[in-house]
Amino acid sequence: MLALSAASVYLLCCTKTARMARISRAAAIFEKNRKTDLHHISSIEDARALEGIEVGVSDWIVIDQNRINQFAEATGDFQWLHVDSERAKQELPNGKTIAHGYLTLALVPALTADFVKVDKLAKAINFGCNKIRFYTMVSVGSRVRARAVVKQARKRAGALMLTSEVTIEVEGEKKPACVAETLGMYFFGD
Repeated sequence: MLALSAASVYLLCCTKTARMARISRAAAIFEKNRKTDLHHISSIEDARALEGIEVGVSDWIVIDQNRINQFAEATGDFQWLHVDSERAKQELPNGKTIAHGYLTLALVPALTADFVKVDKLAKAINFGCNKIRFYTMVSVGSRVRARAVVKQARKRAGALMLTSEVTIEVEGEKKPACVAETLGMYFFGD
């Protein structure tokens, strides 16, 4: 469950009136989502109230060799350190193949799908990423999960432009596998 502190929301605002309005709005959204963990966004103001807030942590998923091989097949990236288990035993530090960095990044939409729900959504568009960094390898058999923080919510071209920082963690590792600043555009319907 998302732990919302009034102090964290308070620091995000500029004027006293704006601070109080954001604290009140964030508290209302938190209360509305208390039972489900899913953050409903009905307006740009709802999304702005989530700025600076961690909106979710996914379940762990296993990165198995089949998933790595399917990604290699889909992208044509058959570099041995991803697909050659025998050579990996000989040459890689832990003796295991590793997932493609872009496979790790490609998991972001699936891992974060249950973090927010935009009410009356007409369409959503992946608008890209501002910054992506890969910090540690994901060895075959590892478990990964995502956590996301809303960095910014703005109106753009009649839509909600949501900028989030998504961190892909590897179970048992100090450094994350990937940190990506993602951009999504959400168009409200009637």
